[in-house]
Amino acid sequence: MSRPSTPAQTVGPYLSIGMTWTDGALVVPAGTPGAFWLRGRVLDGGGQPVPDGMIETWQVVDHDEDTDTAQGVRPPSAVASSGPTSGFPGFGRSLTDADGSFAIHTVKPGPVPDGLGGWQAPHLDVSVFVRGLLIRVVTRVYFDDEDEANAADGVLGSLPAPRRATLAARQSEDGYRFDIVLQGPDETVFFEL
Repeated sequence: MSRPSTPAQTVGPYLSIGMTWTDGALVVPAGTPGAFWLRGRVLDGGGQPVPDGMIETWQVVDHDEDTDTAQGVRPPSAVASSGPTSGFPGFGRSLTDADGSFAIHTVKPGPVPDGLGGWQAPHLDVSVFVRGLLIRVVTRVYFDDEDEANAADGVLGSLPAPRRATLAARQSEDGYRFDIVLQGPDETVFFEL
């Protein structure tokens, strides 16, 4: 006898009750030289806030030119299982509140090789988990004050100019502002993994 398949489970609404690591918004401690806040909101296609979501960021700190490897990278699964460590984890996590707002306290990442002999501009990799999605969506955060590096970045260069703006964090009073729009004409660029 055959049975119908059950529907897939969407992400959430369990995020706020299933979080076991609650201090992940501090990628670096307060007072770290060069540290800043990345703040933003997650919005749906109608411009409404998306509460009870989760933003995860991961990044490199610097690049070791002698070994051609990035420093400060730890897989998110390793950090999540061990929690924050005294070393730089390169990983942050923030829940969205009722207004869809999130905040991550970090430092600007260094450039990394692009695998083609060039360099990727400093950026944060971002996963977005919200209810209604069957899987996470993945994007990047570039910085609006890195004009030269951004102009040479192959990923940004592969996008039409108007779409590049959806990946740019704008300078703000205490760091940078980056809003994530899940669909519609202003949708953030998401990457297929």
